[in-house]
Amino acid sequence: MLFKQMKYFMTVIDCNSFTEAAEQCFISQSAISQQIKSLEKELGVELLVRENRQFTLTPAGEYFYRHGKVLLDEIEDFKEETIRRGKDRELSLTIGYPKNFSSLELHQTIVEFTNIYPEVNVSIMSGTHEELFEYLLNQQVDMKISEQRRTFHDDYYNFELKYSDCFIEISSKHPLAHKKEVSVEGLRNMSCILVVSKGKEDSEREFYEKSLGISHRFLYAESLDQARLMVLSNRGFLPIDQIGQLPETISGIKRIPLKRNGQSLQRNYFACWHKERANYYIEEFAQMFRNLLNK
Repeated sequence: MLFKQMKYFMTVIDCNSFTEAAEQCFISQSAISQQIKSLEKELGVELLVRENRQFTLTPAGEYFYRHGKVLLDEIEDFKEETIRRGKDRELSLTIGYPKNFSSLELHQTIVEFTNIYPEVNVSIMSGTHEELFEYLLNQQVDMKISEQRRTFHDDYYNFELKYSDCFIEISSKHPLAHKKEVSVEGLRNMSCILVVSKGKEDSEREFYEKSLGISHRFLYAESLDQARLMVLSNRGFLPIDQIGQLPETISGIKRIPLKRNGQSLQRNYFACWHKERANYYIEEFAQMFRNLLNK
């Protein structure tokens, strides 16, 4: 039994026409008719009862169509997965994430993912939100995790992960450290410490100042560890997003929920990748990450 003969038969039934099926399969009507007759001869049973230009399915034909359809779908999935796994570029996955991002679930997802797909080499890159977008444009990362700061582009998949609660980290010596929550308005006289790469300070400052209404004075650190050292020395506060379970703060630092107008300050986080570079592994990682975040 030829695979093509099965496909021809399914197409005839789906189209309810030999003529339309032949056009879809790019062969002549007589050729597709002959192929189905050859299929019936091999099986030794009639699948169709032909009456002039019409036909009906025999009980054997109904069974063959119903189960054959499932089989062909499985074969197609098998074929696509084989192709995906055979492409060199799909055997590596680079994920970009924000510099001020602290998520145990990201690392848990990487461990779980690599246990299931050991053939995939997973690597990570950190950067500011603007840098992550540049990394994605330049194909330095396959997927970026970041909050929504711009209008979504039609060329990209934007996979919603979670609304993230905002916190600040502040020195335990600061008077605000004993509070259960702190408002954006109450931080206006303090310096805001941002984790940002050199040359990206202005764009990051503008976002925090205009979009979130945080502070009017800013200090900059190139890493999360450096920023926390600045917090320990009581130079300002560090904004932190809780996109998952946050690790314990280090000794000497207090983490406090951030509010604005009495409401929790939240930011919406997405996984984003280019449609032309989409593959099974990117989609699977994004789904696994979201599942962990929303447990």
